[in-house]
Amino acid sequence: MLSTAEPEVQPDAVVADAPFSNLSTRMHQMFPELTAAEIDRVRKFGEVGQWQAGELLFETGHTGPGMFVLLEGRVKISQRDGIGREVVIGEHGPGHFLAEVGQLSGRHALVNGMALTHVKALLIPPERLRALLVAEAELGERIMRALILRRVSLIEKGAGGPILIGSSTDARLVMLQGFLSRNGHPHSTIDECDEDALRLVEQFGAQDGDMPLVICPDGSVLRHPSMPELATALGLLPDLNDCMVYDVAIVGAGPAGLATAVYAASEGLSVIVLDSRAPGGQAGASSRIENYLGFPTGISGQALAGRAFVQAQKFGAHVAIPVHVKALHCGEAPYRLELKCGGHISARTIVIASGAVYRRPALEGLDRFEGRGVYYWASPVEAKLCKRQQVVLVGGGNSAGQAIVYLATHAAKVHVLIRRSGFEATMSRYLIDRIRSLPNVVVHPNSEIGQLIADESGLAAVALKKPLPDGTEQIDTRHLFLFTGADPNTDWLRTCGVELDEKGFVLTGTGADGASACDLATTVKGVYAIGDARAGSTKRVAAAVGEGAAVVAQIHQLLAVSADEAVASVA
Repeated sequence: MLSTAEPEVQPDAVVADAPFSNLSTRMHQMFPELTAAEIDRVRKFGEVGQWQAGELLFETGHTGPGMFVLLEGRVKISQRDGIGREVVIGEHGPGHFLAEVGQLSGRHALVNGMALTHVKALLIPPERLRALLVAEAELGERIMRALILRRVSLIEKGAGGPILIGSSTDARLVMLQGFLSRNGHPHSTIDECDEDALRLVEQFGAQDGDMPLVICPDGSVLRHPSMPELATALGLLPDLNDCMVYDVAIVGAGPAGLATAVYAASEGLSVIVLDSRAPGGQAGASSRIENYLGFPTGISGQALAGRAFVQAQKFGAHVAIPVHVKALHCGEAPYRLELKCGGHISARTIVIASGAVYRRPALEGLDRFEGRGVYYWASPVEAKLCKRQQVVLVGGGNSAGQAIVYLATHAAKVHVLIRRSGFEATMSRYLIDRIRSLPNVVVHPNSEIGQLIADESGLAAVALKKPLPDGTEQIDTRHLFLFTGADPNTDWLRTCGVELDEKGFVLTGTGADGASACDLATTVKGVYAIGDARAGSTKRVAAAVGEGAAVVAQIHQLLAVSADEAVASVA
């Protein structure tokens, strides 16, 4: 059975304004018609072109040229997937504009646009589209909202995205689903036992080692792809120019890194953001953040990151995901970031916003179950796998609390293991109160996992280090969620002179001894650290965003001094 990814949170990958069920009532916002006066205002941002009936203005799986504003004629918008199926989405005439949010950065088109009659249209390329959104505030807001809502609609339909074929217990398939979901990219999944899947597997001559199979919108087939391979095939990665020197290179697209990107790019600095997985970092995996300023009803981490991601692109920041930074070479500016995939990025300043990596408990055989029974976050992909089943969650911090609340809406029962006697010292009060009100959540204080037990299907149970008060020695489950803390993601700094503390966090402040909490500079001039990777940081989303904004002022000061020194040396 062909199915799209779980819809309930998918819109959050791009926007949180529009609940999934309300899209049908927002068609006027999704497809507004520009007046003649408004079209005159945008003319200076593009060039007029003409297309004959039957010609494609843009094509699924190929680089989108930008936004089209129709002046004459009609255009049919249709979805075409990699196995040749086509569905008409709609038709548009004069006054309508054709694009979705991916065109802010010139990514692959997710649908076809074919001229039904002779068409005359204004084509606004991505860089000019970004300029339009900034220069024309009121009109830009309407256009931006339409672009975002159109992406939400495509995610709902699974339109324009790849088809994933595989088993729900395959760790690689779960990883690819999570990657696409957290990056707000439409996709659909077919279980490998389904008739459609069997037919496609036979058609492409796929073997067991080829799974999962990915059929891209342009018809190309990927066999057992990695995240970078899939991202490249879908046009998600921008061209990385080894010769360009950016003002700011940010390693990490969590709240801190994205905040830096937004503020730096909006102030005219050239910016690139690099991340190995998805926007949002650990915060992006939070099902609902209820204590973030300005969102009284809460917002998911993915929604918050999705908004910041689009905002950074609007101001012209380059975002490269997934790209793994191998090392920082900082002999003298411009500094060089060596990439695992080959090549490098050069920048006058570096911002370390690489956050933390999930801590893996010392459990024998743990790596065998990662992605296929053991998980370090709770997204819609994992929630769907454990629907109406019994799960075990380990952890007592806020991230664990948010995951408990979220999983309780899907799982039959959630067993929570914590080493302490209660949550009070490690979790926000609102989460503690909510967990206590959930009838299908059972908290087991003073308890730890001692061993993972497997059967022929994978994880079968977790054995406890000591029995529970009722004598229970193990809990049967095929789904274990670990929220046991995190370690700083700073190993890539070992080749540079950036000083770390004994735990691996980056030291900042006057003399990098932490004496000045407002100074985000490291021991290397021009290299800064913000967010969870910084020693002494407050592990809160709001604090990370604040540091991301504050570091831009310090970067401006450094660049200004460097410019003055350059002028003085010439004189």
